[in-house]
Amino acid sequence: MAPVALWREVCARRWVGRRREATRERIRLEAVERFGRGEKNREIATALRGGERSVERWRRAWRERGETGVLSNGSPGRLGLGPAQTARLEREQQLGPLAHGWADQQWTPARGRR
Repeated sequence: MAPVALWREVCARRWVGRRREATRERIRLEAVERFGRGEKNREIATALRGGERSVERWRRAWRERGETGVLSNGSPGRLGLGPAQTARLEREQQLGPLAHGWADQQWTPARGRR
């Protein structure tokens, strides 16, 4: 896969990850509403199709830090590249694998990560 195509795929996966994160946050915020109504953890877990332990963690975070305590901290994965880093990556990829010491002009995901 060409480096630019690989980068686009990575960006698309991040977009999907952000959508999942937003869905998880909506579920947590619904749990917060239910905490305010005095519902039990088991009832909330059943209604939201989640685990009772997760609801317990969310309730504890809600008690300690309020609504912001249950919000997602984001993905613990790698940070995205900034504009300057992206431009450098594209320049390096245009030079091709030969310029980086590889024996052929075939970009692979493993080569793109180095």
